[in-house]
Amino acid sequence: MKTIFLSFSLLFTTVLSFGQCDKEVKLTTSKTEYLDAAGVVQRTVDEQCTIDIGKTDVLIIPGNADQKMNGIIQSTTCTWSVPYKEGKTVMKALFKEPSGEERHVTLTIEGKAGQLTFLMEIAEMPDRKIRVWVEEFGEKK
Repeated sequence: MKTIFLSFSLLFTTVLSFGQCDKEVKLTTSKTEYLDAAGVVQRTVDEQCTIDIGKTDVLIIPGNADQKMNGIIQSTTCTWSVPYKEGKTVMKALFKEPSGEERHVTLTIEGKAGQLTFLMEIAEMPDRKIRVWVEEFGEKK
């Protein structure tokens, strides 16, 4: 009986996790932190930013909308024990600059104790990471 209950619980949690992972979401932030390779904050900028994550692409619109970034999602790993509160989604994406230059990016949405963060790491810029604290997180309709 315990085995059946445990199996059901595991299956239910997995279904919830995958149910969340295939959703299109929009993140809203108001503060951007620039980190060094060790994760130490180098500077902080107060700016509104939105991040739209679809099934195949991601659009990041920082405070200066002229600097928006659009990327194609190449892979996603998603593990959430409590949807939108505890867990992590890691996406690998390819961003193309207007000049044609490509950027290989790892995007991580992580929830700890109900607080969500979004971290952007660019392979071509290993000494710099960008982190934002998510204020609003919701499914796109």
